[in-house]
Amino acid sequence: MAVHPSVIKRHRQSVTKRLRNQEIKSWIRTLIKKARRAIELQDRDGISVQLKEVNRALGKAVSRGILKPNTASRWLSRLARSAHRLAATQ
Repeated sequence: MAVHPSVIKRHRQSVTKRLRNQEIKSWIRTLIKKARRAIELQDRDGISVQLKEVNRALGKAVSRGILKPNTASRWLSRLARSAHRLAATQ
């Protein structure tokens, strides 16, 4: 790494942003797992609450530039589709 002050600052910023992004992605994955668990347990109220929470978290991540819009849309679509399959079978 160069010794220029601007390079040192940019590296420090990138490390901070990387840690923040990892934390948010981990949080989103945890929310998705909770939603999948609610779908497996066939908890209708829990499913709707979890889907709303995942949707909100994905929207925030997209607006902050942590996830690409198509990735967030794909993840939410898969969750919603599996929840809809549960409703259709009963």
